[in-house]
Amino acid sequence: MDQDEFASTLRSQGFQEATTVARDAGAMGEHTHPFEAKALIVEGELKIRTAEGERTYQTGDVFHLQPGVPHSETYGAQGVKYLVGRKT
Repeated sequence: MDQDEFASTLRSQGFQEATTVARDAGAMGEHTHPFEAKALIVEGELKIRTAEGERTYQTGDVFHLQPGVPHSETYGAQGVKYLVGRKT
């Protein structure tokens, strides 16, 4: 999925306009968000671990998290950059 198609999908699903997030290599411990998040990986790699297991996302992949889901994040050796839309 390209960035324009992703932005159009977000709008059609009621998400706020996408913002760009960049993270250096490393990790963020378990946390939750009070919003639904849908993101397109633009560069790099991101691993998300939830109670259901761990999934790796790479350039072109989309991840989707519901509000309040405990998760941790690990960013690839080159970090990660993604476009994310949020919906409350």
